[in-house]
Amino acid sequence: MAANDASTRTRGAATPRERYRAQVRAEIKDRAWEQIATAGASALSLNAIAKSMGLSGPALYRYFAGRDELITELVRDAYRSLADALHAVAAEGTDLAGLARALREWALADPHRYFLVWGTPIPGYQAPEDTTAIADEVMRLLLDATAALDPPAPGTALAGHLQEHRTWAEGHPAPPAALHRALLVWTRLHGVLSLELAGHFTGMGLDPARLYAAELDALTGTA
Repeated sequence: MAANDASTRTRGAATPRERYRAQVRAEIKDRAWEQIATAGASALSLNAIAKSMGLSGPALYRYFAGRDELITELVRDAYRSLADALHAVAAEGTDLAGLARALREWALADPHRYFLVWGTPIPGYQAPEDTTAIADEVMRLLLDATAALDPPAPGTALAGHLQEHRTWAEGHPAPPAALHRALLVWTRLHGVLSLELAGHFTGMGLDPARLYAAELDALTGTA
């Protein structure tokens, strides 16, 4: 039995070559984030990353087939990081306010990661469907928390439109009015976050944390 266990561990363990490849890919992504922080995602250059690592361009392309594949990995990592953070909060039974606080904390911890996902689209880049699937996890957590609130106000014309075109909430049992409120929470909180992270509140004498909390209270009817 012990021999079989050892054999199983051996088959499941990464080889030195695989570990090295994973380390190099991780370093490439780290250098990419540094480049994004300096010049923005649209200026991402694999050749510049290769040079900073002492690699040739062709050598780096053995790890990522091109710029778009690298960007996709960064987008997946960003979405996965947020989804994991919100799942951890939801597992403790935290309400919508807890999820909202976790979203803001995640965004403030790394604004460049936030803007890669919700900032200006990168010219010529189209994210693959699996990144959208991770984003759907985040939206379902929001819908769960929103649907758990007191019954929302009667549906509006917009709520009916959302029910008709609810692919963004496909399979979720929330009624149209709850969909409407969830979407308002999502868009308005992101509006405050985007302005804060871009520095637009600087010099206005406003406390972005209090503004964010007040917006959430207004949206959930607790103001």
